[in-house]
Amino acid sequence: MTSQQEPIRVLHVSQPTDGGVAVYVTQACRDQMRRGWEVAVACPAEGTLPGNLRIHGVPHIAWTAGRAPGPKTLAESRQLHDIIGRYRPHIVHLHSSKAGLAGRMRTVHGTPLIFQPHGWSWLAARGAQRTASIRWERFAARRAKAVICVGEGELQQGQQAGVDAPYALVRNGVDLRRFQQADSSARFAARRLLGVPAEKPLAVCIGRVTRQKGQDVLAAAWPRVRERCPDAQLVMVGDGDMLRRVRVYATDGIRFVPPVADPRPWLVAADVVTMPSRWEGLPLAALEALAIGRPVVGTDIPGLTEVVTPDVGALVPMDDPAALGAEVARRLLFPELAEIEGKAAAQRAAGFDAMRTFAQLAVITQDLATAAYPVAGAPGTAYGREPVAQPVTRPASARPLAEAGPGVGAD
Repeated sequence: MTSQQEPIRVLHVSQPTDGGVAVYVTQACRDQMRRGWEVAVACPAEGTLPGNLRIHGVPHIAWTAGRAPGPKTLAESRQLHDIIGRYRPHIVHLHSSKAGLAGRMRTVHGTPLIFQPHGWSWLAARGAQRTASIRWERFAARRAKAVICVGEGELQQGQQAGVDAPYALVRNGVDLRRFQQADSSARFAARRLLGVPAEKPLAVCIGRVTRQKGQDVLAAAWPRVRERCPDAQLVMVGDGDMLRRVRVYATDGIRFVPPVADPRPWLVAADVVTMPSRWEGLPLAALEALAIGRPVVGTDIPGLTEVVTPDVGALVPMDDPAALGAEVARRLLFPELAEIEGKAAAQRAAGFDAMRTFAQLAVITQDLATAAYPVAGAPGTAYGREPVAQPVTRPASARPLAEAGPGVGAD
């Protein structure tokens, strides 16, 4: 039993240490620390996340974990539960599929768990592995007090797969204080900084180079773009397990750039941002591009459909290089179209403010923690309390989230 004076103690767990999940974890920790909570992160030692945690004074606990499930998963789960036992958090927040697997393999008596998929595990699987992933998520859902979905599409995917969970919808948000609309003069300044010709039409793709993100489709589409717009340049920013393959098939006009700590200069330099993903939760990269004032050409998949409307860019069928190339080329050939869409994009991004995202997350976390432990941090802590407006729609078989209190639902 804890003291009434003890602040809420949260342990975040993440196997991804780069990309959108790492950004989200860092932002969530910073917000919760400003509320006076004690926060730590268990994650692998490599990647950008540990360094960012140090910068912001967030304790990092080394957790050895690979991305894919396998023979080492049992040991990873044991190590994680040892960490939980030593840190003794009031609540554990599991981010993405590997943490969700390792954290829910064993029951953590008395410690409530939050699971946040950031993209369901079965979306990356095929055949028998996909079937096994769905079965696991159906079983493991009962071990979490809340399953937080970053977008409506992600929530619907879970329901359609028969994952009977206490869902909460907390849409991803962008830090509008850092990502602000940039005009043409800022674009030229960014290009000088990055060594990009000022006059060349420029498309930018930022993200891990993986099957999920679909850069292989973009590489296949690029010759079609160059046929229509011979001066067009494409910059792919990122690293990943498909980088070598994408490089082999890349054609003229494509530049590869290693991962960057701050994507803003590349987004500002771009005429159009492209996201040829095969699956997403609700991508931060798209929100960041919109906030900068750049149109987005992406794929017509859940997550992106919530972000990219016809007035801020275009969505094309997945795995369709011809359609992708045509829409990218259109915005490079007609900069006035990209300019109009960019202005609408910045306005749309204003509806995805990260401050609201993390206020909603704090309500859920606080309700679950205080239901299990008599900890401090009742309404009235930093930023106050922002309840979520309405309950999430669930199938008749789904369990309600009554144990999390009235703060859980959709915005």
